[in-house]
Amino acid sequence: MLLIPQEEWQSLHEKLDRLTDMVEKTQKGSSNCDWLESEEARKLLGISPKTWQNYRDQRLIPFSQIGRKIYVNRADLDTFLRSHRIGKK
Repeated sequence: MLLIPQEEWQSLHEKLDRLTDMVEKTQKGSSNCDWLESEEARKLLGISPKTWQNYRDQRLIPFSQIGRKIYVNRADLDTFLRSHRIGKK
């Protein structure tokens, strides 16, 4: 059996709690940040709802639709932006 002073045990316990919270937040953040709702994607691109509809109609950016909700993968938005990048002269 190992005896640890109460203060050290409490400190270790608090550090483990903080570490657990950080891991949980990271896991939640990584799963949620991969997919954006349609409105958020449109705002990131800075385009009107009509332009966003045209992009989807023309299949310029891949999307998923569940019922009436539309989701866009962040990586697909990045690819779209890179492909429309205008370089230096």
